[in-house]
This record gives sequence, C-alpha cells and structure tokens, in this order.
Amino acid sequence: MPQVNIHQAKTQFSKLIVSVENGEEIIIARHGKPVAKLVPISKDISPRRPGSAKGKFKVPSDFFEPLPQDILKAFEQ
Repeated sequence: MPQVNIHQAKTQFSKLIVSVENGEEIIIARHGKPVAKLVPISKDISPRRPGSAKGKFKVPSDFFEPLPQDILKAFEQ
C-alpha cells in the first residue's frame, strides 16, 4: 500500500484517484505519520435473492388495519 504525504496528494490527486479506481489503497501521511486512507468505494457484488428473508419475520395480523386516529391525524398534518 503506497504512502504519500499531504502535499504530494494535493498535487497528484487526479492520479491517485485513478489508482484507487483500479483497486489500490493509498495512505496519506503528515510528516511521515499516516493520517488517512484513500480507498475505493466497495460495490455490493452479491446479487439480491428474492425470498431470502422468508421465515425470518412474521407480518402481524393487524398490519393492514386502519391506523389509530391519533397517529392518522399526525400523518395528515
């Protein structure tokens, strides 16, 4: 994992971003001491599976009943 100082990071920011887009992680240091890490945003690579929560919760029997009047009025305001 490469380390750059703050001045170098400021002057070469675009190049560092390209490196990060390619999966590299960059340590940013002040006076040789690491203070931050520039990392790529991880993408969720696992596809969603319909029905994967089946059996993990139960919808209450009164779920589709009208809301109590006090709560309904609060939503209507």
